[in-house]
Amino acid sequence: MTQAPARDLAEFKPDARFAWCVTGSGHLLEESIALAQRLPRADLFLSAAAEEVLPLYGWPLPKLRKQFRVFRDNSASGVPVGMLYHGIYHTVVIAPATSNTVAKCAFGISDTLPTNMYAQAGKQCIPGIVFACDTEPTVVTQSPNEWVELRPRTVELDNVERLSRFEYTTLVRSLDELKTALDQRLSTLDLAWTISSS
Repeated sequence: MTQAPARDLAEFKPDARFAWCVTGSGHLLEESIALAQRLPRADLFLSAAAEEVLPLYGWPLPKLRKQFRVFRDNSASGVPVGMLYHGIYHTVVIAPATSNTVAKCAFGISDTLPTNMYAQAGKQCIPGIVFACDTEPTVVTQSPNEWVELRPRTVELDNVERLSRFEYTTLVRSLDELKTALDQRLSTLDLAWTISSS
């Protein structure tokens, strides 16, 4: 079966935006938000877990709202997802993506705002970029209080590989790969990074 082509750029509104989804991972969270800040026209879509974790890393909702439009996971049907149908978002990014989110996306489960955004983007032939956290046998990451070493299980690594084969999906395994994927998407959209806000 062949994949339908990605949506034609002419189908998006002239001021279409990046939909940047945040999950409950603290892994390279600060660096991911810094990239989102530099994108032209990016909105944040938070899972309930992201809302709990972001303040632990210095990003309470009021601070986020100073720089982004923020959509929260507070409706059972994922009401904000409907904006994908109207050409408002040309790209969906999940960064960072927990192993839970990766597993749900890899098996077609969409019961959080980020997983719903990802699933519906795929159904709309809208490109998605997923920055998976658990991609190596050993991952060193910063918790709110200290650096910790994690050892992802085979099931987590298998889910990453499964998701990497999904249509309209660019799965990235590092911050450098995320930046490269965003560079490529900006180039396709004929857009450029904004001046760094840090």
